[in-house]
Amino acid sequence: MRRITDNWPPKKSEEPDTALFENKGVAPLPSVNPYVKNFFKKKQKELTAQECLKGIFAGNTSILGRAITLVESSLAEDRVIAKQIIVGCQEHMRKSKMKTMRIGITGVPGAGKSTFIEAFGGYITSGGHKLAVLTIDPTSERSKGSILGDKTRMETLANDPKAFIRPSPTGGSLGGVSRKTRETIVLCEAAGYDVVFIETVGVGQSETVVHSMSDFFLLLMLSGAGDDLQGIKRGIMEMSDLIAITKADGSNAEKAEGAKALYAGALHLFPPTDSGWVPTAVTSSAVTKKGLPEILKKIEEYFKLVKKNGYYEYRRREQAKYWMYESIDEELRNKFYDNPAIAEALQKYESKVLAGKVDSFLAAEKLLELYKEQEETQSSGFTKERK
Repeated sequence: MRRITDNWPPKKSEEPDTALFENKGVAPLPSVNPYVKNFFKKKQKELTAQECLKGIFAGNTSILGRAITLVESSLAEDRVIAKQIIVGCQEHMRKSKMKTMRIGITGVPGAGKSTFIEAFGGYITSGGHKLAVLTIDPTSERSKGSILGDKTRMETLANDPKAFIRPSPTGGSLGGVSRKTRETIVLCEAAGYDVVFIETVGVGQSETVVHSMSDFFLLLMLSGAGDDLQGIKRGIMEMSDLIAITKADGSNAEKAEGAKALYAGALHLFPPTDSGWVPTAVTSSAVTKKGLPEILKKIEEYFKLVKKNGYYEYRRREQAKYWMYESIDEELRNKFYDNPAIAEALQKYESKVLAGKVDSFLAAEKLLELYKEQEETQSSGFTKERK
């Protein structure tokens, strides 16, 4: 009688009676470029503040992008260099006396902000202007990440040598703008960009933050989306210098004209603006380019008016005052969280708040008292050293 084990294991020349037989496969091919692995080991040379300033003033977009990255960084060592860059750019702008145009652009969801900016931005650069587009993407509350896909959506404008697109995450800040948008504007203007677009995520009435850093506020609206006049809050309409009804083409053209009349009528009911400008509404289409020349004409008329009556300089001084308070808030925030004692105590109080052992307001009060004690101790030690 033949046993099963007589012919097992099989000889090398024989194949086992199983479907799990494994072939040796093909040997890996050599890399096309054997030195490609060295590319990823290379680290960009860290630039000094003076090198950054020199590159920015020369219009080097690569250095401008790296400088903006330093400004947006939360690292303490990067903030030191960033402050030097910002101060240098501000001094450069004061000496050059270049009159720039800061234009805030917002709109309801679906209004086609990115599509409009690409079409209108191309129209502006074709007229000889240099354009910087600061697009803001919302940051995920879960992953803290952001898609930052505006360069993909604005492919034509991204390849325009007279345009610079910089996407930035909001970092969880309110107002639909990044915490460092104000500083980024200064850097772009110092690089020679005389027109700056600030595109927001369109978060609602918090758009006042964008209004505080722009000279002209453009609101994009969409017709045929229900009750047009209820489509946006009065607070944003009152801040608007111009309302553009987008996608005014094809079968939507007639609806857009109707929405234009509604908004134009509503704008006349608001109190007069401090600038003396009378806001109005227009229709536009990024596909047919309809209305783009009219929008640019309105913007140029606005800047001609405010430069003549002095409101332009007044507005810039108001922006500077607002930035002063924002800078104070940012500096105090950084000093608080960078304090080693606070960093240690913060984790303990956070655990207690999550466990329900301590009230959140009491925890905040205790942390602030601790910070005050740390500052007083440091101040008294500094005074003794001076003596």
